[in-house]
Amino acid sequence: MNPMRILIVDDHPLFLEGIATVVSSQADMQLAGRATSGKQAVEEFRRLQPDVTLMDLRLPDMSGISAVAAIRGEFPEANVIMLTTFEGDVEIQRALAAGVRAYLLKSAPLEELVEVIRKVHSGRKHLPPQVAENLAQHFSADRLSEREVEVLRRMAEGDRNRDIGEQLSISEETVKVHIRHIMDKLGAKDRTQAVAIGVRRGVIHL
Repeated sequence: MNPMRILIVDDHPLFLEGIATVVSSQADMQLAGRATSGKQAVEEFRRLQPDVTLMDLRLPDMSGISAVAAIRGEFPEANVIMLTTFEGDVEIQRALAAGVRAYLLKSAPLEELVEVIRKVHSGRKHLPPQVAENLAQHFSADRLSEREVEVLRRMAEGDRNRDIGEQLSISEETVKVHIRHIMDKLGAKDRTQAVAIGVRRGVIHL
């Protein structure tokens, strides 16, 4: 049988080299290529059309989720495994919606990574237990609207209600309404807790 051709996308040289070494050491796998940005990932996928792609969630030019969406827009059958240090349920939902086949934490043992690659290549999906549990905890939670996410992002930057209103061209009273909705949806007692929960769940990034 021909070995699986693997594309690795990560902007950290040591991690990229480590995964490349592990992949190359497997008898049934072959390192097809590597990329260090979202744009390069799309270009390399288009050129190589690998069997499985390992995609970092955080890339310097765009999110790994955006890169996956771009790839699957051209190649709907693309097999992508999202690699990340984050367990936020909102990011997991976005990744799954973009079409990733598996979501794997970078802290996972290398043996697990190798097995997940084989699993995805055979047509199956994979979510680590702790990630699946985190997703299940918030499955029925109300999602923040785009405007609420924008308000939360500006709250995280320390902007006052008046400043947020001016930046978004809305009244200060409307800002207060958005903040009440944000706190209700996130189950937060105050602005600081709302920001902390938003970061932990992957709604916003600092």
